[in-house]
Amino acid sequence: MANESQNNNTKSKCVSIALRRYGHSLGVAFSMPITYSGKTGFHEEAISLTPALVVFDLDGTLLDTHADLVESLNLTIAALDLAPVTYADLTHLVGHGAKVMIERACALRGHPLSETELPPLLERFIAHYTDTMPGHTQPYPGLMAAMDTLKIKGYKLAVCTNKLESLTLTLLRKLDLTGYFDAITGGDTFPVRKPNAQHLTGTIERAGGTLARSIMIGDSLNDIAVARNANVPSIAVPFGYSDVPVETLRPDRIILHYDELTPELVETVIRDFARSNAVAASR
Repeated sequence: MANESQNNNTKSKCVSIALRRYGHSLGVAFSMPITYSGKTGFHEEAISLTPALVVFDLDGTLLDTHADLVESLNLTIAALDLAPVTYADLTHLVGHGAKVMIERACALRGHPLSETELPPLLERFIAHYTDTMPGHTQPYPGLMAAMDTLKIKGYKLAVCTNKLESLTLTLLRKLDLTGYFDAITGGDTFPVRKPNAQHLTGTIERAGGTLARSIMIGDSLNDIAVARNANVPSIAVPFGYSDVPVETLRPDRIILHYDELTPELVETVIRDFARSNAVAASR
């Protein structure tokens, strides 16, 4: 029995070293320590052959876009002689796409829009916002290093935003970021948008991911709600445009800086979420 145990330990160490050395080139993601059983071989839960997928919201999560959004929005509503909005107002305006943002800004300034007023205002906003891209927009501190590490380790990345798809693609292209992502979807990519689960599940499908190996990162209610609706774990960031403290949204984890977004954290959140679901299902 002692010899069998020693042999199994030796096998476990050898295979562990080999997989850790070559596994990433095979797309292997490690979700927990590798174990070996002399009777049954490797435990099925020891290794996941499906790379994990990290899905990001855009505005207030991936990118700090507030200065350019406020500038283009104020130029837009100036056509109605409305007073400009401020950065403080932005948290109550963003999250549902450009149309809703314009409608909310006008309502905030005491001018509810008619159906005929919105289309030309939307065109005005899109034209100015696109022409001035990328403007002052930039990734949040630590994001690039975190994404580089995740990609090197074999993880998939995607964007799921309520921003118009055309604006999203143009902005990411001008920032030279499109190559990081396996899928990029906007608020008009599907018939529905966040917090409808199909927006996130459709993004995951396009990226070649699975629900069991995906995680959503966002800054607002729509992001945490879409993750919950799709039965996917969520990570919230507090530096975005939420109009309430992100802890009140009940995400599975909160990170204060992208330095915290490591492969180990992703695997921990996914594993803990799966265990929580299993416990709930057994009750």
